[in-house]
Amino acid sequence: MGFSTLDAVIVLAYLLCISVFGILSGGKQSSTQDYFLGGRNIPWWAVCFAVVATETSTLTFISIPGVAYISNLNFLQLTFGYILGRIFIARVFLPAYAQGNIATAYAFLKNRFGDKTRNAASAVFMITRLLADGVRLYATAIPIALVTGINYPTAIVITALATLLYTYIGGVRSVIWMDVVQMFIYLGGAVAAIIVLTSQLPEGVSNLLNLDQIQEKLSVVRWGFDLDLHTFFSTPYTFIASVIGGAFLSTASHGTDQLIVQRLLTTRSLKDGQRAIVGSGIIVMLQFAIFLSIGILLFAFYHGASMDPNEVFSHYIVHYMPSGVSGLIIAGLLAAAMSTLAGSMSALASATMFDFYKPYFETGVDAKQEIVLSRFFTFLWCALIVGSALFFMNTTRTVVELALGIASFTYGGLLGTFLLGALFKRARQREALIGFTAGVLVMIGIVSSTTIAWTWYTVVGSLTTVIVGTAASLLGPTSSD
Repeated sequence: MGFSTLDAVIVLAYLLCISVFGILSGGKQSSTQDYFLGGRNIPWWAVCFAVVATETSTLTFISIPGVAYISNLNFLQLTFGYILGRIFIARVFLPAYAQGNIATAYAFLKNRFGDKTRNAASAVFMITRLLADGVRLYATAIPIALVTGINYPTAIVITALATLLYTYIGGVRSVIWMDVVQMFIYLGGAVAAIIVLTSQLPEGVSNLLNLDQIQEKLSVVRWGFDLDLHTFFSTPYTFIASVIGGAFLSTASHGTDQLIVQRLLTTRSLKDGQRAIVGSGIIVMLQFAIFLSIGILLFAFYHGASMDPNEVFSHYIVHYMPSGVSGLIIAGLLAAAMSTLAGSMSALASATMFDFYKPYFETGVDAKQEIVLSRFFTFLWCALIVGSALFFMNTTRTVVELALGIASFTYGGLLGTFLLGALFKRARQREALIGFTAGVLVMIGIVSSTTIAWTWYTVVGSLTTVIVGTAASLLGPTSSD
């Protein structure tokens, strides 16, 4: 048990292979359309897998088993909402994006409202993504350092540099094809964990079924109608909170966040983009079922002992995973981390290029120079994310709380602004900015001063933005300035 030489060889081989294959898969880029959009010629199924890999970070790999360990399978209800949200994106947002032939999600807001709204939304995306991915990169360092014995800064820098290498050279085409590979690597690691865990239970699966708490542990749906009103809205995983909150959260994260939208814009047609986004929801449901199953098996393995849910899976990997399999699990952790990190570097660089540089600073720059500049932006954002991860090393909060809190402040306002643009024709730039500001301010108050469950955050923020923006358009003069 423990991290052996064989495990180290597996991890090093993974890092080497993923870097080489990533560079080769990128091909040659002759323009920013190639570098950031893959020439809009990526197969839909590859984009579908890439979307799943991108939204799956180390937080998912490590923390979701912990959720099932301390509770049950109620978390799976969120995926019902995730699928509904992606259907909405496919039916409403993607056709709107296709009409404008846009390069970033925020170009839609420019076409609909104006430059100020695009700039505000893109800047908020950059700040949120920088902080959230700093947390995710730090979270990756925790189990890697725990298992291998290297320190946190070293783990952070190794992960970032390995990811930067193929992202910098190959652009989004490399990112997407490596996401496809990495999805199967981390899922392979998760399945291996299930097989090993099951074999280590004294009586196999029958040992699990004999647990006194098994009926509660395997519960998927919780209606919550037995709760009083205050408790109902402060409980995250009731059926209504999960489905509605999951739908709004998925619509925000996959319909307005450049991290995901960039991938959808690389497909060959609108129909391909729609297939990719809806298909990803189905795969994510199956994926969460796998991660939650690990948590149930860990509960049986440890006999329900009181443990930190953020550490229970890492503890098992360190102390009980056989040599060789530990290396596969760490490779899976790296795969989950690198897929999100690579996507963030590319998305942040593309937003910088298309939303800020090209509209305001491009003067006589040819396509070759734009590629050089795009790569510089990729390198710059990598360095900033590493700095963010090092900053969060001193935090006393759990990484899940940090990541959730950061996204909660802005997703509602962003989604509400996109809904104003797509569904409410009267609203103009002034009203969009007023609504967006109101949504963010309300979320600051909700997150910091109430006990409302996180599943309601995006719902409240987006509805506030839509209501305030619509009211402003009815009560005041409309303007495109």
